[in-house]
Amino acid sequence: MLGLLGQIAADNLARRTEKATEEAVDAVEEAVKDVVEHTTEDGEQALAEALKNAQESGEKLVKEVTESVTNTVTDAVTHAIEGLGTQGQ
Repeated sequence: MLGLLGQIAADNLARRTEKATEEAVDAVEEAVKDVVEHTTEDGEQALAEALKNAQESGEKLVKEVTESVTNTVTDAVTHAIEGLGTQGQ
């Protein structure tokens, strides 16, 4: 009789342990899924921000270079014209 009760108790404990293990695995899987989802979203946001910053930096650099070249060419033309003007006098 005690052997049968012991077997029933052991079987019951095994089922409870298996159920608890399955619940723990499910909880871990859900946690990992949430972490991956948030990490993916954060990564996408970081990438979008980095691309935006790179584009803004590139646009700023192009503007600065364009202004510098324009000023250099304008100064060169102005000096050339002034030089031609003084030679003609």
